[in-house]
Amino acid sequence: MTHPWTIAAVDDVTAEPQRISALFPAAGRSVGRDPIEPDADPLGLVHGTDDDAARAALVQALIAAVDAETAGAALTDLYRHGDDAERRGVLCGLNAEAALATPARTEPALAEPALAEPIAAAGRELVADALRTNDPRLVAAALGAFAAAHLDQHGWRHGVLKALFMGIPLEAAAGIDERGDAELARMAAALIAERRAAGRDINADMTRLATIQTTPGG
Repeated sequence: MTHPWTIAAVDDVTAEPQRISALFPAAGRSVGRDPIEPDADPLGLVHGTDDDAARAALVQALIAAVDAETAGAALTDLYRHGDDAERRGVLCGLNAEAALATPARTEPALAEPALAEPIAAAGRELVADALRTNDPRLVAAALGAFAAAHLDQHGWRHGVLKALFMGIPLEAAAGIDERGDAELARMAAALIAERRAAGRDINADMTRLATIQTTPGG
């Protein structure tokens, strides 16, 4: 059930898009920061948190209310001037919008882009920035539906491998079955070999990635 604050804030952004700059920082204290699936996902790495969901709804309202260039610039400002929670919120909004815009498919490379290019271009820059951090929740948010639809294969592979290295559940990375390829499996196998040589544990996600069935042409 959507929080009443979120409903009102979405209405505000729809009517006055510039209001998002004041509402975005207020989401955490207004709706809370609890994980959406506390038992299965206590850190909110896979399903996010209550404030992630609220901010995602605000991002979607903004995208619907303004042209693509204005939306791309506004999202960049929100991310660059926000704290880590607000940055996650921008990424979660991009993921939510990309998930709605991307049809089910078995060959992503042949599909139409999920979002207008000004928004996609801004999003790619923000995802690349998030993947350079060592914040597990930010990295997890960067590997959602937006990255699966818009990130190039090289960057996507390295993002997934970084998540694996950081112990982020593979479930947090969208598009594994559609975009996984022989190179990603090779990279995961190399990580497993390194960990075995160092006497470190191997988890089920690492094994799954190393043995992934490649997509046609992958």
